[in-house]
Order: sequence, then C-alpha cells, then structure tokens
Amino acid sequence: MKIQKILKRLLQLHPKSIDLSLDRIKRLLKDLDNPEKKIKNVIQVVGTNGKYSVCSALREIFETAGYSVNMNISPSIRKFNERYYLSGKHISDSKLHDLLIEVENINNKKSITFHEFICACFFLAASRNKSDVNILEAGLFFRLDASNVLDNNIASVVMPIGMDHKDFLKKGTIDEIVFEKCSSLLNNSKIVVSEQKKNILNKIKKSISNNSSFKLIFGKDYSYKKNKKGFIYKDKISKITLPKPNLLGDFQFSNISTAINVVRNIDKFNITESHIKRAVTKIKSEGRLQIIKKGKLRKYVKKNNIILIDGAHNTLAASAVNKYLGNFNKKKKIIMILGMMANKEHKKFIEIFKNRVSSIVTLDIPNQINFIKKEKLSEIVRSCGIPTKTENSIKFALKNIGKENSEAIIFCTGSLYFVGEILNLN
Repeated sequence: MKIQKILKRLLQLHPKSIDLSLDRIKRLLKDLDNPEKKIKNVIQVVGTNGKYSVCSALREIFETAGYSVNMNISPSIRKFNERYYLSGKHISDSKLHDLLIEVENINNKKSITFHEFICACFFLAASRNKSDVNILEAGLFFRLDASNVLDNNIASVVMPIGMDHKDFLKKGTIDEIVFEKCSSLLNNSKIVVSEQKKNILNKIKKSISNNSSFKLIFGKDYSYKKNKKGFIYKDKISKITLPKPNLLGDFQFSNISTAINVVRNIDKFNITESHIKRAVTKIKSEGRLQIIKKGKLRKYVKKNNIILIDGAHNTLAASAVNKYLGNFNKKKKIIMILGMMANKEHKKFIEIFKNRVSSIVTLDIPNQINFIKKEKLSEIVRSCGIPTKTENSIKFALKNIGKENSEAIIFCTGSLYFVGEILNLN
C-alpha cells in the first residue's frame, strides 16, 4: 500500500504522462552520480512487439549458462516489482520502497515523468547489484526514451516494428516509428534485427545504414525452421536442433531464435548449445498466449471452456494472435472479452478478428485512467459487424459466457494492463 501511494505521488511530478525528452532523466541521473555509467554488458531491446518475450528468453539462456542477470521491463503485468529483476529475483517490496523514496528525495519534486523516474531507479538499483549482464527493454520508441542514456552496450535488438502510439508522433507514419526506434541505436556494438515484414525491414536497414555496429539480420544471418519435435535454429556458426518451447504461438520460435542469435554473437560469454537446449523449455512469457488452467477464474466457467489471455494491443500483435486462434477446432465458438486503452487503433484491431470470433464482450480496465469506456468500445465492435455487449466485471463476463456457451473458447485481450488485472483476480 505504501508503494502505491509513492507511485501515485510520482505521477503528479509532471503534467504529461508521456513527454519525450532526455533532459529530465539526464538531470536526475547526474544528481544520482550517473549510475547508468556503472553498469556493464548491457543489451537493449527496441521494437513494437515481442520485447518482453525476447528479454525473457535472453535471461533464461544467460542464467542457464550460469551468469547473473539484471533486467528492466515495462509495463509490469501483475505487480510493479516485476519491472526490476535483479540477479535471479524481482525486487522485494521493502527494497523497492526504499529505492523509490531515495530517488524521490534526490529528485526533490523537480519535474520528471513517471517513466523517466522509474528508469532512473532501475539504473541506480542495477549499479548497486553487480551482474554479468543487464537487459533493458525500451519504453516508448527509443530515440527520446528514458532508457536511451547509455554511452555503450554489447548489443541492440530490434524486434518486430508496426503501428502503435502514433498519437505521440507529428505525422503518425511507420517511417517515423522506424526512425524513432532505430536511428539512435548505439554504434560500435552489435545490432540484431528480428523477423520483420519486408517493407519494414527495408526501412530498418536504411535507418541503421550509417551505424558502425556489426549487423545481423533475420533471413540473412540467422533463421529457424519448425518441425514436429520443435525447431531447428540456423546461423553462420552452425545448426542447433531444439525442443518445442513451453510457449504458445509460432511467433515465439522467431523471438527465441533472435535471443539465440544475440548470445551466440557476444564473444565474452561462454554459451553452449547445451545451455540453449535446456533454456528453451524453461522460458516463460506471462500474459502472452497464456491458458488459465487453474485458479479462481476457472470457478466461473464450465469444465470444457478454455480461458486464453494475451496482452495484444496493436494490429501487429493482433495478427499474430489471430493466426494462433486458427489452430482451435473450427466448430468451437471463440468469444472475446476486450478491454483497451484509449490511444489505440480500436477498429483496426477489432477488424482483424472479424472472421474468427463469434462475439465480443467489452469491459472497462480497472485501476487505469486512460482506457476507452466499454460502451464506446462496444459501439466500435458493432460497427465492425460483430455481436457485442458490455459487462461490469471479468467475473460476470466469464460466468455469463460459461452459462450460455459451455464449450466456448474465452479469449481475453486488448491490453497488457487488462491482462494483468485478470491475472491478479486468479
């Protein structure tokens, strides 16, 4: 409770939740004696989708090989502590409390966005918790994101890029998004570019063409191929036959392959094929195509109902998830429970599922401010030609679906914040 009060207080330090600039965080980091300069072996991950999954895969591979890892992700799913992973565990409530208070006092009520503040907190925590490798997930874009304050790293990873957050750009074009995410990647290290749409890949290549880093591109320098038992990873070093990961969705083969390529091209670590094989089956990615098999939520539905959750919130992610939904028995109804933030491309997102779901139940997102109201979201669903209704809670939504459709697949999506609230109820 004390932590929530602190976080609420921090939200008041800058009138805008997002105000892209590096001036404020650089000022705060200077006041903190520049902790970002004291951490080593940093891997930075940018992109629209797949950042958390590739961070999780990188962490698992390094830890399986015996290396300690610090990791910073955003947003958290269940609990704020998830943002700060320090050498094998998430930061404790007491340490998080002390960290927030310390940085708040040093900031001394000066203007700073919430994201900038919590980035500064991670740099301070990581500088005191020496680890073999530090993995940083970029927040919004990258060029002016608070994570872009380092002088060097050992690798930059470019995950799939698509349309998202265009309301924070001048023109809101894909060219702008690629520029914001890729033009400021650090020189003189490694850049690994994941599987991309062809037109996006060409834009990325152009954006990093003058970057002096060694570049590794999916399809040219590494690839993967699915088989019945798992998949085969291939790069210029060798092929590795790997087991099926403990993750749903074909896109995870791509995410894991990107992580493998990163670790195999950083010379200072001794990562063997055996380490990679063992790590692949241990990777977890909560809130990404996750089936709820036990817990309180199962009490609200029937035995044959499947509850599937995914934090997809943009069209790129929606397309990948929609493809996965095609694996289910076509005779089974798929009913979507949808909650979304206000600044998303709601209609485009919903239309992707038009021929896949039989109906959509809309909900408000609890404990958030900038969500789209369920009534308005339901109107958009109706305009797409999909039957829809609103519900007051996830509990009632699940109960009513289970009562009326005891064999249906119940698919909850639209936002990581929404998925986090659902998981917290379980």
